Amino acid sequence: MKFDQAFNAWMVRQLEEEKNPRRLELLTKGLGHGTLEFLRLVWYPAVGQFDHLYAEWEVRDFNNGYRYLDLAYLPGSGTVKGAIEIQGYGPHARDLDVRRFKDLCWRHSLLALEGWTLLPIAYLSIVEEPKQCQQLVLSFIGRFITTNLMADLNWLEAETVRFGRRLYRPFTPNELATHLRVSVRHARNILHGLIEKNLFAVAKGKARYRSYHLVE
Repeated sequence: MKFDQAFNAWMVRQLEEEKNPRRLELLTKGLGHGTLEFLRLVWYPAVGQFDHLYAEWEVRDFNNGYRYLDLAYLPGSGTVKGAIEIQGYGPHARDLDVRRFKDLCWRHSLLALEGWTLLPIAYLSIVEEPKQCQQLVLSFIGRFITTNLMADLNWLEAETVRFGRRLYRPFTPNELATHLRVSVRHARNILHGLIEKNLFAVAKGKARYRSYHLVE
């Protein structure tokens, strides 16, 4: 499915399901340019779908008011929460005064205290370094693999997942073999098994797989 089709279906689904009038109003206005470019250039090419992703997600602050995340990633039952914030480069960033800087720090602190894993991404990185941002997103998603899923893996598979989480890039069977202290052939077999479980995908190589990355 092309990006525009997947994006439109995702937005329609959010609009149809949302009951909160404040968030519904924001969604109706449409997403900001930075968020759209992040979804187009980074998220969708890396992930291929918008499952568990929510735009303009509402959170409370210390003053009993409301703040809105650019994107919230909420897999599972809500016990794990990821927040993606697009940091623009314009008057908002160049002319950031003391008051606004303090507010940004408070915003990030409140999210951390509420158990959110925060991923701030600069707009310039999105347009100038999309491939690096894609690997960052894959590593971000990798942190949210559930404990139940890990319990279903043997120790070599679980350690391969942990190894993938720590990297911001694809890795080769040779690198995994060195890390696990197994043969390259055994490392390939582990990776092929994790591909069948939809935990890894091929990053490079067709006739012969060369490198792999963690997926959701």
